Amino acid sequence: MVLHPKFEGPRASLDLTHVLYDDSSLFSFLLAVITLTPILLMASYAALAVMSREYLILAMWAGQFAGEALNLVIKHLIKQERPIDSIGSGYGFPSSHSQYMAYFCTFLMLHLYFRHRFSSTGSKAVDIIWRLCVYSGLLLWTGLVAYSRYYLGYHNLHQIFWGLAIGSSLGAFVYTFAQLLPTWYPQSLLGQFKAWLISNPVSTWVQLRDGWDVWADGGREGDWIRWKQEWDKRHDRSKVKTG
Repeated sequence: MVLHPKFEGPRASLDLTHVLYDDSSLFSFLLAVITLTPILLMASYAALAVMSREYLILAMWAGQFAGEALNLVIKHLIKQERPIDSIGSGYGFPSSHSQYMAYFCTFLMLHLYFRHRFSSTGSKAVDIIWRLCVYSGLLLWTGLVAYSRYYLGYHNLHQIFWGLAIGSSLGAFVYTFAQLLPTWYPQSLLGQFKAWLISNPVSTWVQLRDGWDVWADGGREGDWIRWKQEWDKRHDRSKVKTG
């Protein structure tokens, strides 16, 4: 086959979605799938940002991008090779997947603990169990992604540990300065800056909001109640017409 002149040189694999695993092992295949799951978060961030226009989602997403940039800088400063040279591209310290998931997990767990109110089931015990299940699920997902990087040979334990540590620290830092401190101290410089970010003309035009600054559940229940009332009205009218 004759290639286009532009593609006659050496080719590289897009490491973002290219994962090597043991084809004879179902466990290895499952870990290869798990190691790709962080990619889903970027699409989720984009969808949530467009649909909700929530300040918190945008702040979390911005921190995720900042973490990727920080990871790239550290890798080129430390220049530590991966445990297996033939697997993965670029340097190995710290593990970007581990850092990515640790940031996501830490930021979200802090928000769920400090700011978000889950819908109550009517039983305090069940509510606590459900909250613990959510926390456990986030930790399990993060742990599985980190372990997959070690099992598949992309990173050693040292690189994974520091990826988790850096990601967790960054998640706590971003959430503290983007949400906690401005909420606790609204008259501080951080509080006033956050208020300006939300209320300036451009933010008003794109309808940016901070739902958790007003409602404990971010406005989810109120939005559902308004939808349900309108839905009931429309269906009642349709029943009258057909009756």
